[in-house]
Amino acid sequence: MKVGAWYLGDDRAEFTVWAPRSQSVTLELGERSVELAQKAEGYWSAIVSDVKPGAQYRYRLDDQQSYPDPASQFQPFGVHEASAVVDHQFEWHDGEWKGITLEEMVIYELHVGTFTPEGTFEAIIPRLQTLQELGITTIELMPIAQFPGDSRTDDPKAYRNWGYDGTYPYAVQNSYGGVAGLKKLVDACHQHGISVMLDVVYNHFGPEGTYIHQYGDYFTETYKTPWGQAINYDDAHSHCVRSYFIENALYWLKEFHIDALRLDAVHAICDLGARHFLSELADRVDDLSRQQNRKLYLIAESDLNDVKLVRSKQANGFGLDAQWSDDFHHALHALLTGSDVGYYQDFGTCEDLAKAYRETFVYDWKYAPHRMRFHGAPATDCAMTQFVVCIQNHDQIGNQMKGERLSQLISFEGLKLAAGAIILSPYIPLLFMGEEYGEEVPFTYFVSHSDPELIRLVRQGRKAEFKHFHFDGEPPDPEAVQTYEECILQWERHQAGKYKTLWEFYQELLRMRRSLPALINRDRDSISACAEEEKQFVWLQRSSAEQTLLILMSFNQSEQTFEFPDGQWRKLLDSSDDRWMGKEALPSAHTSVTAPEKGQHGESGQVSAQSFVVYERY
Repeated sequence: MKVGAWYLGDDRAEFTVWAPRSQSVTLELGERSVELAQKAEGYWSAIVSDVKPGAQYRYRLDDQQSYPDPASQFQPFGVHEASAVVDHQFEWHDGEWKGITLEEMVIYELHVGTFTPEGTFEAIIPRLQTLQELGITTIELMPIAQFPGDSRTDDPKAYRNWGYDGTYPYAVQNSYGGVAGLKKLVDACHQHGISVMLDVVYNHFGPEGTYIHQYGDYFTETYKTPWGQAINYDDAHSHCVRSYFIENALYWLKEFHIDALRLDAVHAICDLGARHFLSELADRVDDLSRQQNRKLYLIAESDLNDVKLVRSKQANGFGLDAQWSDDFHHALHALLTGSDVGYYQDFGTCEDLAKAYRETFVYDWKYAPHRMRFHGAPATDCAMTQFVVCIQNHDQIGNQMKGERLSQLISFEGLKLAAGAIILSPYIPLLFMGEEYGEEVPFTYFVSHSDPELIRLVRQGRKAEFKHFHFDGEPPDPEAVQTYEECILQWERHQAGKYKTLWEFYQELLRMRRSLPALINRDRDSISACAEEEKQFVWLQRSSAEQTLLILMSFNQSEQTFEFPDGQWRKLLDSSDDRWMGKEALPSAHTSVTAPEKGQHGESGQVSAQSFVVYERY
């Protein structure tokens, strides 16, 4: 059942809501009241005349309290006020657009509010050309479903949230520019050859403005999540709840031409039914892909290390297209920073990273000390292009108490090494906004709630979370406007100095990724990796019928000697070259060495501290 208010043209709109517990549902539309007709399975509906786009409305349940529409497509004045009717008419210019394949994806995660000073969808558009020139093929928007803020002002900074506190899954955030702004952005992205992935949250609702409780059995007491009650995917009336979220996914893909959905924290989607919600969702999206003659993607965030998510239906999997691989991030981060707090205590060796290259999951039913249990399952039967890896994203930066980016934790040489490790991998690389030029502003957690008690609980929760990670000191106040403002990118930095050098380095790596045959080939049997713990080396070999590449990564804090393996080799790239500020970026106590231009088996060379070199066999 298609819920929400749908404008039919000619000043007519159809209103549908699921309210199975109610004996009557009344549409409050300005000065008018319209009784909705009861349909099967607890739905209520009416087609109403004299309704113009933008008309505000609520539903009154059982002649008592009235509430916004749980499937509202726009909340012009925030989460507590009336919903508004939307006209989806839009002049699209992407009729020839067929999308980006998984193999072509280079994902750029961004937060709309802090990516530009304006904090809107349309303000992103002038920067698309720069992202295209960098080599980005997909932008991932952090959640844009309506979240709380101060409705008394039009200032976008009055609405501050990462997006995971959304309470209206169908409503495009008002402060970002609403429905029209999002469509303009997607249309512009497609004209630049960039696909759009939207982060959607199907595991919980935010704590403020969640009036959906009043309408139906959207939640279950059977399971608990980190946010409280779980969403009802397998209890009584769950088929209507499942429909609500499946139709939401199709809504973004159809009405906004979104190309892919990132499914947030699917390990918190609790469903023990014979047909898991994610499996049903995959089927429905596949149906839509066939109807539209373009592949639409579902990519799951999960820390379960369970390939059931991406295995085919024939192999008893859910049939999703790809999933996150946190092990890769953790292995690389621990090597670069030396961190051993929290989940990083399960990582820290070069072999961990080498295994992540070879086998995807480091923990593949292996004992994890931090979890104090066995964790994960083997992933070697799945394609490497079914896994997304990164060295920075919103969570991993936000997990630092002050929201420090990697640029504040490691050297410039380390940043280049991190870039090479991610981009030259066989997996789908994800960059977090500003990473490509070494942005230094933080990305901390921020909110704009109106309930003082809720604000107190959020502050208390943040302190408790960092205590778990054994961080000393006080985290920034998530409610403060200053905390939000300090996270706004200083985009112009990428045009000069070391920031420009790093940006051009990322650009060169992405050029290599899409042009060198050995890097284009992502077959698992074309990749080998091994480690030398004593020297802190990770060796990665990538090959194809036309080419073999050898990538030596040194995580050592000083220069080291290496020996060439079998064959004759010539250098394609060295992160310590002068072109990439190799010598300038090193601390004064260190010396820079340059790896040999050529070498063969039996010969040796030197590699600079925290650097990598790419050789081609000839």
